[in-house]
Amino acid sequence: MDGKTPFELISQFSGELKQRIIGQDALVVRLFVALLADGHLLVEGAPGLAKTTAIKVLAQGLEADFHRVQFTPDLLPGDLTGTDIYRPQDGSFQFQKGPLFHNLLLADEINRAPAKVQSALLEAMGERQITVGRQTYPLPRLFLVMATQNPLEQEGTYPLPEAQLDRFLMYVRIGYPTLEAEKRILRLARDEATVTAHSGESAPSIAPKTRISQKTLFEARSEVLNIHLASTLEEYIVQLVVATRDPGMYGVDLKNRVRYGASPRATIALERCARAYAWMNGRDFVAPEDIQTIAHDVLRHRIALTYEAQAEGITTDQFISDLLKRVSVP
Repeated sequence: MDGKTPFELISQFSGELKQRIIGQDALVVRLFVALLADGHLLVEGAPGLAKTTAIKVLAQGLEADFHRVQFTPDLLPGDLTGTDIYRPQDGSFQFQKGPLFHNLLLADEINRAPAKVQSALLEAMGERQITVGRQTYPLPRLFLVMATQNPLEQEGTYPLPEAQLDRFLMYVRIGYPTLEAEKRILRLARDEATVTAHSGESAPSIAPKTRISQKTLFEARSEVLNIHLASTLEEYIVQLVVATRDPGMYGVDLKNRVRYGASPRATIALERCARAYAWMNGRDFVAPEDIQTIAHDVLRHRIALTYEAQAEGITTDQFISDLLKRVSVP
């Protein structure tokens, strides 16, 4: 597009998305970090905070197809993966692809579906393939799952098991917008309603003007992988993750806070996300603040606190903050 670089295009697109998803800049940035780091995103927040809108508008600006699945207690694994359909004409079976074969998948309220359905995502998210019967089908090269859950109405839900949570690159928690942001949301909603009332159709102006091809996105991913990471910061990332397993070395008060810490997958995720975050900020090197900014989103779902720590009111985010204060940059 007009000879612009991948960074210029994605920066422009990110700016447009922030104008559309008002008051949730952190969510927009994490969406792009997940895209650039080739991972999946779990987003938790109360209803009405634009979680669904964010990935819908993202899909509009990408050269990619999008599908939304509402997770419910009666959902079946085949509703995600697809199934073999019998053809009476010739007595054969033909595979009909499910929603997982789209580039961008919104798994709305993922904790509403039973364990069998949640586990159907495991192979797709981890291996980028689906096995139905004896046949294995590859998924698209561009494949991003954004799952949502809300912290309200937990009765009748199925909490995600640790193995499923670990498949997500980041676990992002979002809150309510500020007063000024909510005023802008109100004006935007009024403008859209006006356009719809006049035309009888959804407001076309809300779609982002920038279009990102898959080729551009893959070029951006290559640039992210080439971001310089100093050996001292590589050491810092490893020390942070190891500290989640044995925090006692950084203080006696931390010794009995953790049942189990983050796995090596967290080390890989933290490095990739730090690179992507640095790239998004226009730098060709990773700085300590890139690691520290993204650490909570990468680690919070990969750590289990002891019952004693929970009884004291200590949260996972508080524990991570304590580690960030005590693990020094080499």
